[in-house]
Amino acid sequence: MKTTATAITLCLGAQAVAAEEKLVIYHWFEYIPQELLDKFAAETGIEITMDTYDSNEAMLASLKAGAIGTYDVAVPGDSMVSIMAGEGLLDTIAEGELANKGNIAPEWADPSFDPGRMHSIPYQWGSTSFAVNRDVFQGDINTTDILFSPPPELSGRINMLDSQGEVMAMTSLHMGMAQCSNDRDKLRALNDMLQEAKGHWASFDSDTAKEVLVSGDAAVGQIYDGFGAKAREEGANIEYAFPTQGYVVWMDNVVLLKDAPNRANALKFMDFLLEPENIAAVSNYARYGSGVSSVSEYLDPALATLPESNPPAEAGAGVFIEVCDQETQPVYDQIWTNL
Repeated sequence: MKTTATAITLCLGAQAVAAEEKLVIYHWFEYIPQELLDKFAAETGIEITMDTYDSNEAMLASLKAGAIGTYDVAVPGDSMVSIMAGEGLLDTIAEGELANKGNIAPEWADPSFDPGRMHSIPYQWGSTSFAVNRDVFQGDINTTDILFSPPPELSGRINMLDSQGEVMAMTSLHMGMAQCSNDRDKLRALNDMLQEAKGHWASFDSDTAKEVLVSGDAAVGQIYDGFGAKAREEGANIEYAFPTQGYVVWMDNVVLLKDAPNRANALKFMDFLLEPENIAAVSNYARYGSGVSSVSEYLDPALATLPESNPPAEAGAGVFIEVCDQETQPVYDQIWTNL
């Protein structure tokens, strides 16, 4: 799997560059507006450095390979928060350390992947499915067959995310089997299906998931709903699918990393993102939902009516990516490696 770690030093003006206070962020690519980082730097005098990654798995691998102690915060998905906590990669946020913790929306205040929000705050939430170019295909798209057994006009023109979690969860939905199943017959069938399906796929690329749809290089792209909305707003004649078999839902979270070199500044940044006006700026930029209360007055009104955010009644259920046990996970890792 390709790992991307593009170092981005953010230019925040002479005053910030000269500042002694620092914050080092490990973040998804193209997922936070520069203006918001500039605002934080101006308000606090803290100099920000940010490295980026293109998948939860790439981020985890980098941290485990020695990057822990380099970064202050990261932005993992829901299931990855559980994994990171289990591997001792997260610090604990003590009661009272976040002044704005009460701004977290009640439905996101005590999630199963981080009970009591001991290690994280909500960042953005949305779905993962796929989008189809309507100039190329006019038929029914609300089926996972589009990805795994596509019609001839779409075969060879499909981009998949370079993300094991999203691909394997969607595969399980397509096969009608539980995530993290340890039934060896079902796993062999899943592997065989994927080996056949990959003959229809042109690429695995998360970095350019939006761009290949805008350019027309891909006629189908597995994609996050916000990226799909941005691709459509940039002129791609695409429609986001809500398969009857189901689709993936997720929440990304800002976590406090173990051995954060600038722990106090990390907490300031987390508090900053818990202010409704600030997290709304992320939603307006990325086109996803936030997990903070009282944001509506700051949101672009168009977000409420985005087709990518409003599944039809006939859509299958949205599911979170599950964390497999230690015996089952290596099997899924091997299936992914074989792709």
